[in-house]
This record gives sequence, C-alpha cells and structure tokens, in this order.
Amino acid sequence: MFTFDKRFLYIIMAIIIIRGLMPYFTDVNMLIGLLISLPAVLIAITFHEFAHAYAADKLGDETPRQQGRLNLNPLSHIDPIGFILLIFAGFGWGKPVQINPRNFNRDMPMKKAEAIVAAAGPIMNFILAILFTIINLSIIKFFNGFYNLQIGMITVGIIENCVIVNLGLGIFNLIPLPPLDGSKILSNFLPYKAREWFESREQIFYIIFVAIWVTGLAGTIISPLINEAYRGLTYIMAKMFKII
Repeated sequence: MFTFDKRFLYIIMAIIIIRGLMPYFTDVNMLIGLLISLPAVLIAITFHEFAHAYAADKLGDETPRQQGRLNLNPLSHIDPIGFILLIFAGFGWGKPVQINPRNFNRDMPMKKAEAIVAAAGPIMNFILAILFTIINLSIIKFFNGFYNLQIGMITVGIIENCVIVNLGLGIFNLIPLPPLDGSKILSNFLPYKAREWFESREQIFYIIFVAIWVTGLAGTIISPLINEAYRGLTYIMAKMFKII
C-alpha cells in the first residue's frame, strides 16, 4: 500500500517559511503588518480548535476534555508549524483535536457526529468574522475620532485582520481533501460505497492537497473567495445594522 512520507511535507513547509520570511528583513511596513496579524491568527486558531473540542464534548466524547483542550488558552491549540505557515503562507492549521467517535452519544449516526465536530471549527471562524465585522463597522461609524488616531488605525487594522484570517481559515478548512475538516463533512454525505472508496484513498488525496497547496493553486482559488466574502460580509452587516 502506498504511504505518504510526511518528512517530504516538512521540507516543503520549511522552504515556504524561509521564502515567506525574506521580505520582512527589508520591508518595515511588512514587518508591522506581520505584528498586526499575530492577534488575528492566535484568535482564529484558538477558537477554531476549541469549537472542535466543545462540539465533541457535547456529543459525549470526553477525550478533548481529558487532554485539556476545552479552554481558550492559545498554548493548548497552537501547532508551531501550522501557526507560522498561517502567518507567512496564508494557510495553516492548529493542533488537531483528538476524538474517539465510539464515545459519541448513540442518538445519532457516528459519521454524522464526526461531521458536526468537523464543521464546528469553520462555523466558529465564520461567527467570529461576523462579530469582528460588526465591531469594525461600529468603530468607523460611531467612533470616527478614534479611528483617525494612530492607535485607532492600528486597532481597526487588527480587527480587519481578524475578519480576513477567520474567513480564510474557515474557507480553507472546508476544502474536501484530507486532512481538512471538509473531507470529514463530505464523508458524512457520501453513500456507503463512495465513502469507503474516498476513505481508502486518503493518502492519495493527501498528496493532491499538498500539490494544490505547494503550487499556489489553493491561494489562487481561495484568495478571491476570501476577498468576495469579506466585501459581501461587510456590505450585509452594514446594511443589516444600518451602519452605512
């Protein structure tokens, strides 16, 4: 049986990180932008993984609770490599929440429960994106004087990053390829034989995922989606709350 050597993935990630670091040594503005993005990345990953843990716990699996994942401490949820990649490559991940599907309540199919746990992370990111959009628009509308101050511009910059990063992490994780959440969600909706075929080829789909990511195709596809989602969300929230 063919297996994917993850050491190859680590080499690729190291190259991406080094390449991503290079501009920061010469461009002060990029360095400032990096510092502003850090809170957004911490918030997005922490809440994403917490949502997985919380959903699993509510469905009867105490594994995340026993492993100390039912909290909002970033140190419990940050994966160093995924964190760095999310900053420099635009896509990354947190420390995966381990679950035991056999512990789920028996009032729903196991696969459905797994899909709910998988969907909880992206849903949390989208909820945060909505909340930060409302906060951002409120500052611009009702605290215009603060917005015009340097500290205000930095604050708004951090909040806007929180919107963009949460949208990005949520959309990225909905790609239906292992090891992303989208693959677990898709698996729940597939007929039995199709699901069996899909899961038996997980290693192949893993390689496809890496290829899409490394070649930049993921960014080509997802970046426009994030931009459109950002514009659409801003417009809808502004209209809904009569901010514009």
